[in-house]
Order: sequence, then C-alpha cells, then structure tokens
Amino acid sequence: MVRGCPSQIINLIAQINLVTKPMSALRILVVGNGGREHAIVWRLAQSPTVEHIYVAPGNGGTACSPKVTNVGELSGSPKHFEALKKFALDKKINLVVPGPEQPLVDGISTVFAEIGVPVFGPSAKAAVMEGSKAFSKTFMEKHNIPTARFANFTNYEDAKKHIESVDYKIVLKADGIAAGKGVLIPETKQEALAGLDEIMIQKNFGDAGNEIVIEEFLEGDELSILTISDGYSFFNFPAAQDHKRIGDGDKGLNTGGMGAYAPAPIATPSILKKIDEQIIKPSIDGMRKDGFPMCGILFTGIMLTPQKEPKVLEYNVRFGDPETQTVLPLLSDDTDLAQVMLAAAEHRLDSVELKVKEGQFSTTVVMSAGGYPEAYKKGDTITVKTPIPENSYIFHAGTAEKDGKVVTAGGRVIAATATASTLRSSVDKAYEAVKHVTFEGKYNRQDIAHRAFRDAEGSTKKGVTYAEAGVSVDNGNQLIEVIKAKVKSTARPGADSDLGGFGGLFDLKKSGYPLEDTLLVAATDGVGTKLRVAQIMDIHDTVGIDLVAMNVNDLVVQGAEPLLFLDYFATAKLDIGVAAKFVGGVADGCIQAGCALVGGETSEMPGMYAPGHYDTNGTAVGAVARDRILPQTDKMGPGNVIIGLRSDGVHSNGFSLVRHIIEISDYDYKSVAPWSKSGKTIGEEVLVPTRIYVKQLLPSIRDGDLLGLAHITGGGLVENIPRALPKHLQAEIDMSKWEVPEIFKWFGKQGNVPHEDLLKTFNLGIGMILIVEEEKVEKVMASLKSHNEDPVVIGKLVERKEGPGCVVNVSGLY
Repeated sequence: MVRGCPSQIINLIAQINLVTKPMSALRILVVGNGGREHAIVWRLAQSPTVEHIYVAPGNGGTACSPKVTNVGELSGSPKHFEALKKFALDKKINLVVPGPEQPLVDGISTVFAEIGVPVFGPSAKAAVMEGSKAFSKTFMEKHNIPTARFANFTNYEDAKKHIESVDYKIVLKADGIAAGKGVLIPETKQEALAGLDEIMIQKNFGDAGNEIVIEEFLEGDELSILTISDGYSFFNFPAAQDHKRIGDGDKGLNTGGMGAYAPAPIATPSILKKIDEQIIKPSIDGMRKDGFPMCGILFTGIMLTPQKEPKVLEYNVRFGDPETQTVLPLLSDDTDLAQVMLAAAEHRLDSVELKVKEGQFSTTVVMSAGGYPEAYKKGDTITVKTPIPENSYIFHAGTAEKDGKVVTAGGRVIAATATASTLRSSVDKAYEAVKHVTFEGKYNRQDIAHRAFRDAEGSTKKGVTYAEAGVSVDNGNQLIEVIKAKVKSTARPGADSDLGGFGGLFDLKKSGYPLEDTLLVAATDGVGTKLRVAQIMDIHDTVGIDLVAMNVNDLVVQGAEPLLFLDYFATAKLDIGVAAKFVGGVADGCIQAGCALVGGETSEMPGMYAPGHYDTNGTAVGAVARDRILPQTDKMGPGNVIIGLRSDGVHSNGFSLVRHIIEISDYDYKSVAPWSKSGKTIGEEVLVPTRIYVKQLLPSIRDGDLLGLAHITGGGLVENIPRALPKHLQAEIDMSKWEVPEIFKWFGKQGNVPHEDLLKTFNLGIGMILIVEEEKVEKVMASLKSHNEDPVVIGKLVERKEGPGCVVNVSGLY
C-alpha cells in the first residue's frame, strides 16, 4: 500500500511509530565496526532506557550484551543507506548513532531525517568541517579561532611557489578524507616538494588531494577534546592525549592511534578555560551562525605550544578512536549516555545531566596486528583470559567472528582500557589487562602516557626512585623468598644451593673428582622462541626444565657430569608468580640432572620487553675425568653401532617452523592436537619439555663404554651426528628402526615440509644418539633399560667416501 507514496506519508508513518514507542524504550542503530563503536555500544547497553541496540556491521566484540545484535550485512556505505532506512523502519529504530566520519560526510543524517528518526551526528553540511581541511581552516580564520598559519591551493604550481617562499617548517594536508594518512611532515624543502607531487600529481590519496592545505608546523603537546553539542549547548569530556606513532617514544610511522589517556595533566584548569573560551565556544557558535549547527560530537585536535597557547590542528565530527574507549569509562554511573545522545539529537542537551567521575583516570592500550600500519595478517584467533582486572575493559576493533571464534580482521585489533584513582595505576592496570589478550603477532606500545610522567618528573624537585623507573628491588627480594625452598631441594655435595649472594660456590673436592685429573666443562644456552608459546599458553614451569636440558645435555655429550647451574630471567616488569613457576621448572630440571641450582639473575628492564614477555638463559658447569672426555674419535671405526634414545616430542628446537605452520593453518595453540590421544591442546603438546639424558648415560660414561654422544637439537640427525665423528667416517641411519611420533608427521603434512627440511629441523623422535663398539652394545643397552630408557639401534658407522657425514634412509618418515 505504501509503495510509490510520497515521502510525506512515509514521514507521517515514521512519526506515528515514534509516538507509539516511548523514548524510555530506545531502539538504537549504531553504524560502524571499530573500537569506538564497541565502546559506544558497551556504554549504551548499560542504559535502563535502552531496549535494544543494532550494530551495522559490528565486530567480534560489539554483540557484548543480550541487548545487542550485529547486523553484519549492512554498513555505513552510501550503497546501504536505503537498506539502513528500511531496517530502521522495520525495527522501529528511534535513535541512530553513526560512528565513523565517512557516512556523516556522505549524508547519513539526512537519510534518517527524511523518515523522522533522530541522528546523533551532524548534517552533511556540518560534516564538511572534517571532510575538507581547507574548509575548516577557512572557518577558523573567519571566526578568529587560533590555528597555525596556512594557505589552501587547488593549483600545483601555486602551491609549489608557496613552499619555496615560506621560511618555516610546514605540514602538507590533503584536503579530503584520506583514512588518516593524508598528512605529510617534510623535513626539508626538497621533501616538501616531493610530498606535494605525491598528493597533487601522483594522487596517492585519490581525490582527497584535489586541494591541499599547506600550514605551519606546530610543536608542543597534542590534546584531544571531545565535545557533545546540540548546536547551542555543549559538554566537554576530560581532555585526552593520543599516541599516533607506532613505536615507543613516538617513533615510526603514523597510525590511527596506539593508545590514549585522560584526563591529561597538561590540561590544567586555566588551559581548559582558555580552550573553552577561545576554541570550543567560538567553534560551536560559528557553525550555528554559518548555517550548519554542530549536532553530535565535535572532536577538536589541539596543539598546546611551548608557550602554553592552544591552537587547533583539525576538527573531526565524530568520536575519536582510541579516545572514545578512554573517556566513556570516566562518565559517572548515573549519566545515561543514550538519553544524552537523544537530547543532543533533539537540540535539548540542557535538559539532561552529564557528569564524570571525580578523581579518576583512564588509560587505553591498543593491540595491533604484527606489521601494522603496513602489511599485516588477518584471521588469527584471539583469546581473552578471564576474569580481567577490576575496572578494566576490552574493546574490539579489527575483529570478526569466524566458525565460532573471534579472529583478527584489521590492523588495530583490540584495546584494553582501565580506570583508577591515579594515572600510574590506570596505566599499570591497562597493561595487566593487555596480558589477558592473546593472538599471534600481537603488538602494542609499552609507553602509553609517557609524556604525562615526563611532565610530572620535570615538575617535581624530589628524586626519582628505582621503582618509579619501573624496577622493583622489593619484588626481586620477594621472589627469592618464594623460590628458596625449591632451590634448596637441588643441593648436592659441593654446593649448598642457598640464594641471595652474589655468586654460587662449588667445592669440587666434595663432589668426588680428583683435582689433578679433572677438567671443568661449561655450556650456556637459551630456550628460543618456544618461550612465546609458553607465554601465549600461560604455562611457565616446563620451559624452566627446557633451559636446564639444553645445557646439561650439551655437557653430557662431552662426557661431563653436570655439577652446578645458574639461570637468567629478564622481563619488563617482574610478575612474581610467572617467575616463580619458571624457576621452579629450573629446579625440577636440576633435580633430574643431579646438579645444584647455585644462583641466577632476575632482571627488570622496562622498555626492553613487551608486557608479559620475558627471555631466559642458563649456564651449566660440569666435570669430566681426563680419560673419559667424549667423543673419542681416535677409537671409532667402521662397524661401530649407533643407538638412539627417544625424545619426548619437539623438545626446544624448530619452533620458528612450528609457529609458522600454526599461523598458516586453521588451528591455534589452544586447539585440540589432532594427533593427541589424551585430548591435549597443540600448545600443551609442543610445550612438553626437553628430555634430560644425564643420569641414564653417566654409568656408561664412567665405565668407558661410549665412544661418542650427540644431542639432537637444531640441525636434526643429519647435522648433529657428524659433529661427534672423525672426518673419515660416516653415519648410516635407518629410520625404519623406530616409529616417528605422530606430532612430527602432522607438522610435516600440515606445512607440506620437504623431507630434508624436517631432517634438519626436528629430532623426529630421537633426542640423543650413542656411538658404541659392537661388543659393548648389549651391556650399554641393559644399563639404559635399567634407567627406564627404551633404546633402539638405529644405524652404524661406515667409511666415508663422499657426501655428508650422515646419511638417513627416510622410508619410515611418513
């Protein structure tokens, strides 16, 4: 019946719908799919006056409440405007909240005004304040709003002459919307001219570069002021400070924003008063007087010069990102954002009350995909460990749902926000929340709010403490107390394993080695990128065993008995629980190896590691009788037998390949391992620690029954065995003599890895090999079996004619 009817009838029908649907039962349509929209939806859903929220298209986190539904088939593109309008009528929507700038510039407010649905957002005419930098600069000049010196150009030659004539540093801005990338800051005239060519001739920013703004470069500190307005009244959120550069210390490429905090301490009451009087009020009044009142959010980017004079950098006509995630949690609990937005849309903002929490600070840390803001991956699984810290929030941005999982779908993936009574506490708590989010390639800055702390340090006379620099001696001392008992359990003759001093002592005489015929052997090693998997899985005790294993196994292949061990643990901020688990694993490894944990170093190094990351290293010292040093190559000959001791899995080598295969597969570390009979996850399976081969080998070493040993680590069988051989001999290995564990077959097939790469990367089920004279094989095998080993003869030595030092028959690989 309505098809083909005049628009006035449609308006009347919509108005009747609005009348029959009271404003205390709001049905809201939010347009967008970023972190800003998630924060808006999160806050709107808390309103008792909201019945339901639809998000078009939404992201992996916006459907955060039973009140919220993602409408993934719709977006803010003009091609969807008619569909959005129909959707609004069908669902009896009575408030629309556009998130991004592009739909506003494209006129989405007019679309809904035609059917009588209020929009919290400006008209297309007002949105030109963001859509055209040239327009906004002219507006500032007209209304005496402080800003940088500037000139607008549509002609390349005129712009070129202007650049050549100015005597100050400049900024080049493409006039239109360029996804936040249309601003260039050249260091020289030559760079400026090249940038001009990039914008106006090469059209690297498309039609956004048809006109260009050339303005004076301003130095100082930036502030973001988000202002809710109905065209007359206005309310400012606490002043925020964004972090645009990708790297710590504001280094590297520009991004959409890597974090923010509010209120920024530099925004003192006197400066805020000046901003209100000289910038915000003249902007709101000027827009109304010029015929395009500001309804919605006016985002004003301000540079506070060294002289503490605020000057406008730019206007945006929507909530900022990540400022929105930062300021919305600062609204008082009794502020109903839904009713505030509706009142602004209906030009009656003075009829509602807006308040912020007194004495509260908020910090947001953005986590991006590895490689952002350049090329980056999508589709990696995201996990959020709950519960997150109190008064902390996780806001999704570049995420999506896929097969029941949330995956990465953009550059800026997700953010953690936290509030607290001090800025320092809110920053620390936000970084704690960051630790609860895991996805492959996760990156975040580690210095959010660094400028606030710089200013605070510069304004105080008292000295800076070590703790304020990010290092806690007290935490280190507490860790020692936590692990002392565990370390004590590793004691052996010659060492007391008491921690707290500056070194570890060992009495060689008490260990039973005669000084005149004993050599000391040392080994140092780490765990490699297996640590990343441990950090992702939050399993930290097994890698301590790995660290010991990698060192003591390298000692025993030289015929040495491990006597003592020292570990090193480095992190940005010491988590006593994580460190205690790690050192506990080290102690377990030392017990297995029969060596004493006599000391170590725990180091806090702020800025060196991402939150939640750590690195490790270990050093082992052992002793060997002079006549038992291995390998004894002068005694080796053709016919010597090669015995293999089985591994417990991947051990600690090949993890760059392991991680890469997982990244390109449809699995993640928390998926059930396809080869596992116990239902363990892939992460749990690959974290099985390296087997320690010390106690089972020492009896044969002492009896002189071994000619050589090889620990199968990086390089696999083909590269490790030759290291124990004289150059005239070659090892022949027959893989049909043992069953290659399914874990290696799965990784090989999943990654389509060539056989030669598997042989050079993984141990393939054999973690240690022994070279034995044929007549001693039976005795050595019996000794190994008495220590619960399952040894297997896997090959022999032959005369080497040509080719590599180890030849492997791969018939049993797949």
